Amino acid sequence: MDQLDFYNDLKFCHHCDQYVRYLMSMEHSYCVACGNKVRLFSESDWSAFNETMANKRPKGGRPRKKNAAESA
Repeated sequence: MDQLDFYNDLKFCHHCDQYVRYLMSMEHSYCVACGNKVRLFSESDWSAFNETMANKRPKGGRPRKKNAAESA
């Protein structure tokens, strides 16, 4: 696994339209180049991330009981 640290971390800036270094405050993070708020992912990466997570969720659920009268 990659070693992550603050100096190599990037977030997406919509104004710059790329992943950039950022400054973090208590509530938001801001692009160091233009000063606009940044997000963790771009819109396309966010969609791909959600699709990947949906595919990893288990399908189905708890098996049904054979007969409700048998369990009572």
